[in-house]
Amino acid sequence: MSKKKQLFEVAEKETINQCLDRMSEAGYMPVRRMEKPVFEEKIVNGKKEHVPVKQTIVFEGRKIES
Repeated sequence: MSKKKQLFEVAEKETINQCLDRMSEAGYMPVRRMEKPVFEEKIVNGKKEHVPVKQTIVFEGRKIES
């Protein structure tokens, strides 16, 4: 039995449409889009701070029932 829900992250050099196509080929349809920040530790004014570097996009997919 396969999972009913699965997360699909948009890869580094992948478009959103390519990720959605990959979901469809795996038998899932998107039900939610999430954006998560990626932080990097940098020294700013002599203090260590977590600075946002980029956003990753993650889709939650639900299994398509046949």
